[in-house]
Amino acid sequence: MAHSPTTRGVVFVHSSPRALTIHIEWALGGLLGTQVNLDWLDQPVAPSTVRSEMSWIGAPDLSAKMASALRAFPNIRFEITEEPSTGFDGQRIVSTPSLGIWRSSMGVFGETFVSDDKLRSAIANANAVGRSLVDAVDEVMGGPWDRELEPFRFAGEGAPVRWLHQVS
Repeated sequence: MAHSPTTRGVVFVHSSPRALTIHIEWALGGLLGTQVNLDWLDQPVAPSTVRSEMSWIGAPDLSAKMASALRAFPNIRFEITEEPSTGFDGQRIVSTPSLGIWRSSMGVFGETFVSDDKLRSAIANANAVGRSLVDAVDEVMGGPWDRELEPFRFAGEGAPVRWLHQVS
């Protein structure tokens, strides 16, 4: 019997309206094949919202499925990481209500990889609209998302983490 590759990662829900928490748990649980009960804490950066995080183990590309499920909910900020595994790049996916979703391949040390196609496109688009190359490259590297999420990340330091495994 062949062994399916697995990887691991972390889902950070940086802020969510409290009313969506049960729906977020159901969505993640449906993908993991197990019940998910997260520890939700108040998010001081955005009053009336909560935050949580969860570590996971599952199939490669589970992070993209999680991101797709979470993106369906309005007004949440999240970040999902997936470590590289045999035959698969790692990835980082970030979403905010104001900026939408951003994704990048990720190396074993958490570094962002920018493909030559994305870089060429950013250069061409910047040139076409008279935009700064620095700003265009910053956007391709996720700079606007990182700047928006940084206060939310800081507020989440020391939060409890729960490990969940995807059921085959």
